[in-house]
Amino acid sequence: MLTSRLASRQRIVFVLVGLTAVSLAAGCSSGLFTVAYLLRGNELPPECTALKNKRVAVVCRPMVALQYRNARVDHDLAQELSTLLRSNVPKIKLIDYRRVAEWMDEHTWDDYTEVGKALGADLVVGIDLEHFDIYQSQTLYQGRASAEVKVYDCHTGNVVFKKRLPQTVYPPNRVVQASEVREQEFRREFVRVVADQIGKHFYAHDPYADFAMDSKNIE
Repeated sequence: MLTSRLASRQRIVFVLVGLTAVSLAAGCSSGLFTVAYLLRGNELPPECTALKNKRVAVVCRPMVALQYRNARVDHDLAQELSTLLRSNVPKIKLIDYRRVAEWMDEHTWDDYTEVGKALGADLVVGIDLEHFDIYQSQTLYQGRASAEVKVYDCHTGNVVFKKRLPQTVYPPNRVVQASEVREQEFRREFVRVVADQIGKHFYAHDPYADFAMDSKNIE
């Protein structure tokens, strides 16, 4: 059985080497992309594993005044990210975002750790939302968002992870006619995209998934 598995792996390696040689001879970058994908597998490990086995609160704060139609996008983004973390981070103990939002609505706060300590969290994922807009023009959608993410230790106040995200553009290479989809639906989908761009720093993910965003259906 072991000999059979080894022989099978050798055949796969030979096939991949052959594909690489053909791709190089033909000047075909797409072939090389496919070979690299097969060799690497389809998941990258998370940059930050600090959330595992921890009691975590997710908090989003807009850094600038958002337009009226996006006034509560910080809450929507935090809630969507909470859902992704709960589904993908092993053994995370995530505080229900409804509790987080209720506390923030009832209190004045300046520091992310204030929220975390009040809710008994070990860590807070703090999102500084610097920009969020879904319109390229009055009749065209193309979402753009910028944010910085920090993970705070509520016991020490230290930042244990920090990441400034590159600007998220969705769809990245095309626009969507406003007549094709309702504003609320496009906004909701873009929030999911931004949440995923943040969340993938905390759980294993497919590094090539973003290439399919232009063809993704908006529901």
